[in-house]
Amino acid sequence: MIIDFSTQHLPTPKTEFEKQVLSYLTTWFDDSATVKVQTSGSTGTPKVFDVEKKRMRHSAKKTNDILGLKNGDSAILCLPVDYISGKMMVVRAIERNLKLVVKTPSINPLIDLNEKITFCAMSPLQVENALDKIHLIKIIIIGGAAVSETLKNKIRKQLNSQIEPTRLYETYGMSETLSHIALKEIYPTQVKYFSVLDDIEISIDERGCLQIFAPKLNPELIITNDLVEVKNRKSFKFLGRIDHVINSAGLKIYPEQLESLVKQEIDNELVFLGIADEVLGQKLVLLIEGEENESITKRLDHISYPTKNHQPKEIIFIKNFPRIPNGKVNRKELLHLL
Repeated sequence: MIIDFSTQHLPTPKTEFEKQVLSYLTTWFDDSATVKVQTSGSTGTPKVFDVEKKRMRHSAKKTNDILGLKNGDSAILCLPVDYISGKMMVVRAIERNLKLVVKTPSINPLIDLNEKITFCAMSPLQVENALDKIHLIKIIIIGGAAVSETLKNKIRKQLNSQIEPTRLYETYGMSETLSHIALKEIYPTQVKYFSVLDDIEISIDERGCLQIFAPKLNPELIITNDLVEVKNRKSFKFLGRIDHVINSAGLKIYPEQLESLVKQEIDNELVFLGIADEVLGQKLVLLIEGEENESITKRLDHISYPTKNHQPKEIIFIKNFPRIPNGKVNRKELLHLL
């Protein structure tokens, strides 16, 4: 289904997802000043809250402007419209009169794509499974989870031969900020720090966690549990979740950093967790999704950890990781399984 927002015509839906999209459009164009947004539940219990449409329009305009999207450009919607990621893709299309190609969310939404598209927002898992098609898209933003070094390398390998390079950005944001408040280019240039969008102020609290003041998106100061390194008022580096930090023998270990290190050697999904230990306080454990095999074991031997204490005390293979509805690994459930 293609919705051309430069016209007043809405097509007839054929799939359940297309019906959901048109239902959302009905809500968007009604007389109410707000729409309901559901959080993913990746950092706590899922909740539903009301968001003012004018704030969503402001967020959409910021993204459209910074990415250079123009009237008549095309975009793909392949994210659930239950969540802010999908809702904002629709609003961006409305605000800039884009031609929106609606594809039912899946791990490879580009499988039947054969034409060039201007813009798409995807999860890392979707990009991973659609590498052979990403050259058809001019601009891709990736959100919902961190982009691993392994995936960045695959993207570079896939796109290096392209004459007209695809631009890819990793995003930082959440439901409360109405999608992203910062972008980090990962192709063709790879940068280390997120760049904060205009009209947004950042700072850190006494824990070292990011605080966001974005009055045009959310009237309240947003206090996150994300540990960051702030370079200046407009750029920062994500270090990890404070509630994921592992305290082993008095050493604070940021699992996300170790995961990025190990993913340079192996492609499998993986997670570092700390489990209770009488001597260490928490014992560092590496969990790898999939079946154990000699090839992976050998590659793990090549990893150079920052210190001996950053080396996992145990490595466990699990066939399938538990996940929350948006595809993120459910760390709490993994810890419960252990």
